[in-house]
Amino acid sequence: MKIIEDESLREKVNVFRDRIDAGERLAEKLKEYAGREDVVILAIPSGGVPVGLTIASKLNCRFNLLPVRKLHLPWDPEAGFGAVSWDGTYILNEKLVKTLRFSKKDVEEIVKLELNELKRRLKYWGISDYKPYVKDMIAVIVDDGLASGYTMKAGIESLKKYGPKEIVVSVPTASVDSIKLLENRVD
Repeated sequence: MKIIEDESLREKVNVFRDRIDAGERLAEKLKEYAGREDVVILAIPSGGVPVGLTIASKLNCRFNLLPVRKLHLPWDPEAGFGAVSWDGTYILNEKLVKTLRFSKKDVEEIVKLELNELKRRLKYWGISDYKPYVKDMIAVIVDDGLASGYTMKAGIESLKKYGPKEIVVSVPTASVDSIKLLENRVD
């Protein structure tokens, strides 16, 4: 995995004005993909959408969503223990699942709940039969940041089934642990 980083931004807060600013800065780093017919920018909703739309607009590339959802802890809607994508592929933080003593049934129920919510949102967005259309293309997956990396990892694993020639991850900020989780998953 190739990491493009501005080391002067390490350990800083309020680095980007907003998600549009983050997208503009990422577009500068992704100039090599500008105007290419074989590139699609895929944004993970909802935070990744303004970042991804900005990148796609600046680079004059195709844009689509990459529907993935965090597997939320029942008692904390901000925290998760993995993620599920539109096609039912899910990735778990196995260590956390074990620590929380979730049974297989517990996990399956939460996956089903989150997948149903993802399908409800797709329907709300007017998408009845989502397909990523990435065969033989360079798929640039965008989000507004990586905390644990599990949401991105679920998206990557689903996308691989559709035959992209290359997968690139583009985020304005990421934890070291999330980068390590994804190191061998992308090009």
